[in-house]
Amino acid sequence: MSNIDFDALMKQAQAMQSEMMQIQDQLAETIYTGNNGGSTGVTVKINGNNEAQEVIIPEEMMNPEDREMLQDMIMIAFNDALDKANEDRERRLGKFTQGAGLPNF
Repeated sequence: MSNIDFDALMKQAQAMQSEMMQIQDQLAETIYTGNNGGSTGVTVKINGNNEAQEVIIPEEMMNPEDREMLQDMIMIAFNDALDKANEDRERRLGKFTQGAGLPNF
């Protein structure tokens, strides 16, 4: 039988967990921009937590009074859909990650 150094394994696991948390924090602070192509297209900005931060509809696509409200409504709907997807994912995968010390995916 080989001797397993459990202290070393625990330290390694804690270091990996710390690094993973730092990366998650960095991702949460990063803003990603997507658009439907072209300079007059719709643009969406999300953070690394997949939360909509901004929706931009060019002025030439609609009248300015309605544009701001529509942008906000799209962002709220996007975040609502993501919340529902995340809740369902946690519900379905929770049995695998509970008690294992693994972050929710």
